[in-house]
Amino acid sequence: MSLLAGKIGIVFGVANKRSIAWAIAQAWHKAGARLAFTYQGERLKENVEELASTFGPDTLLMPCDVTKDEDIARVFAEVGQKFGKLHLMLHSVAFAPKEALEGEFLNTSREAFRMAHDISAYSLIALARGAAPLMTEGGSIVAMTYYGSEKVVPHYNVMGVAKAALEASTRYLAYDMGPKKVRVNCISAGPVNTLAARGIAGFMDMLKHYEAHSPLKRNVLPDELGATGTFLASDGAAAITGQVLYVDCGYQIMGM
Repeated sequence: MSLLAGKIGIVFGVANKRSIAWAIAQAWHKAGARLAFTYQGERLKENVEELASTFGPDTLLMPCDVTKDEDIARVFAEVGQKFGKLHLMLHSVAFAPKEALEGEFLNTSREAFRMAHDISAYSLIALARGAAPLMTEGGSIVAMTYYGSEKVVPHYNVMGVAKAALEASTRYLAYDMGPKKVRVNCISAGPVNTLAARGIAGFMDMLKHYEAHSPLKRNVLPDELGATGTFLASDGAAAITGQVLYVDCGYQIMGM
């Protein structure tokens, strides 16, 4: 029996075939879930449309700018109209201006700080609020985070602070949504060669560092993140909420 048979999910954050969101979406689909997708801006529409169509020609695809409450309201209204309910949500959305990921964190501008937190952290709260009325049968919300939320990773800068806010938000949402049988968790992935990651200075050095210093002596694979996302979405994780699961080949446990 498929782990997610009969489940309805929505995926925020697919940019292209290298996206972690796409790896998890594929795993959810393979496990039996029926999915809807959003895309941010016309620039990404064609990529996401091509990928989503592989799940069937009637796959729901909607534009969504997570900084606009009216976009979020429209997305969940369309999901409700098409499916009537929702069980799964993936939040794989993050952004900070390029200049904020270079140089010193000390020089982070007020606007870069605001933007990074709005898009990367507050959006989880806004999307969870939109999803909640449709999760009448309980559900699972999964967000993507990174180790830079708790330790200094050079060049990650304001994004690390935003991810810390995301993780704290996950815990508070888990508390609020627990009585509704909705679980909220984060996956903290090791570095993966995605479009977003390539915007971080020194990213290729980061891959080599993880490979050299993690206990498993390698980097995480997208399929492994998909498997973890499926576990968190399934009844096998029914008693897990408010947690950050590290899927980084063990790097997080190392002191030196």
